[in-house]
Amino acid sequence: MIGTLLVILLAYATLIAIPFVPGIEIGISLLMLKGADIAPMVYLATVLGLTLAFTLGRITPYRWIRSTLADLRMRRASSLFERLEPMSREERLAVLMERVPGWAKPIIGGGRYLLIAALLNIPGNAVIGGGGGIAFIAGFSRLYRPWLTFAVIALAVLPVPLTVWLTGTEALSK
Repeated sequence: MIGTLLVILLAYATLIAIPFVPGIEIGISLLMLKGADIAPMVYLATVLGLTLAFTLGRITPYRWIRSTLADLRMRRASSLFERLEPMSREERLAVLMERVPGWAKPIIGGGRYLLIAALLNIPGNAVIGGGGGIAFIAGFSRLYRPWLTFAVIALAVLPVPLTVWLTGTEALSK
């Protein structure tokens, strides 16, 4: 039984790391099926999956996406990545801030980590890539420090499993 549960949790961690997969819904399903006892393991699997997606985004070479965009004849996007690749984090952020609407500049400039936490918690975020897609793009942008991002992910996904662990699955049906 423990072996099967471990395989299910590893499969869940892998699925939540994949962009556009509604992974949180899978996690909530596991919580409803197995109850409060599994909440800490679902939490750890969620954090593992999202940090995996972030890390994969972080190590994905810009030249790979640049050549893919060029093959798709998306020349402007490809040239943007070509310009961004050699830049430092601060230079990259400055270039991106030039393209952001005025109302979004404070969010992107100073609240990037809060933005990640909010995006991970928006219901229906599978439409914008899901948790895995959001984490992958955050890593790929190279605008986020890894350890700080891992801490943000750990805190952002904590409320639901913690609530279920402390109060039971009734919290999910309200």
